[in-house]
Amino acid sequence: MMKNKKPSRLLLTFFIAIFTFFIMFITVSLEMLIVTLLDYFNVIDLRKPNIFILLFGLSVGSILIGTIVSTILSRFPVKPIMKLIEGMQLLANGHYETRIDLGKNLLEKDLTTNFNHLATELENTELLRSDFIDNFSHEFKTPIVSISGFAKILKNNDLPKKQQDEYLDIIVNESKRLTDMATNVLNLSKIEKQVILSDVTRFNLSEQIRNAIILLEKKWLAKKIEFDLDFNDYDIEANKKMLEQVWINLLDNAIKFSPEDNIIEVSIKQNEQQIEINISNYGPKILEHDLKRIFEKFYQGDTSHASQGTGIGLSIVSKIVALHKGNITVTSDDKTTFKIVLPIYQTNQ
Repeated sequence: MMKNKKPSRLLLTFFIAIFTFFIMFITVSLEMLIVTLLDYFNVIDLRKPNIFILLFGLSVGSILIGTIVSTILSRFPVKPIMKLIEGMQLLANGHYETRIDLGKNLLEKDLTTNFNHLATELENTELLRSDFIDNFSHEFKTPIVSISGFAKILKNNDLPKKQQDEYLDIIVNESKRLTDMATNVLNLSKIEKQVILSDVTRFNLSEQIRNAIILLEKKWLAKKIEFDLDFNDYDIEANKKMLEQVWINLLDNAIKFSPEDNIIEVSIKQNEQQIEINISNYGPKILEHDLKRIFEKFYQGDTSHASQGTGIGLSIVSKIVALHKGNITVTSDDKTTFKIVLPIYQTNQ
């Protein structure tokens, strides 16, 4: 910190000195211009001896003006500026825990609040990034270890056919899990760069949700989960592939957190302009502080790795819904409900 402090102060002092010199130069130049004009219009005669008294007075005046300017600038509150510069340098060097206090007047308080808010956001982002790397490493390592372990066992030619098939199924499933995680990361990267919604078509939204449920049949049958579907057929204008990803992610999430022998509720309502989709499960209640951050990239409420996931599925959902000019909210009490509201028609696409 001390290394950055001295150069910054010297730089600021140098600029003040340059500015003061500039003011004095302008003042002297104006005085010379005035004297020249007065001589030109025969108001004064530069050849007379007493003119030097006038020039001397003007010189003293310029020095006096320069001194006044220097005094004013020297009283300028340099300390808050130095604190701000040092804080920005620390943030630039990755010290996101940096906080500053510039003073008590309105402008200083406003700058302090905004700087500290920025530092907090950067710190949270860095923590999320670090958590994501840890979580992602863990999630990737688990299937890789399984695949490696069962592949070594399969080298034993004495294994019964039934056991071989069982181990091969595990390898296939773990390979698919790896593929899904990599696909999610690539999808998030692609969606984050997308600003305009493309490939908009009109299709049956209700049918798409039913197909997503069928696609996940193996997972919900394994937990003996039933679906309570409350909707008719509704059409929508949207990117079909993107919305399919939304329903798969939300339904997969609902299945993952639902207890065995339970139900998942899906309902759709429509008015003239919008469609509202609700997906509910009766899994564990989501804590209040987790609800506020549930759509953040890399965020995982469950840090114990008891459930599989990388913390980007809901972030993908949120970004896709936003691209469709819709919104998504979540409530959690006796049941957890994700509510998605989408416009029926996509205009200006």
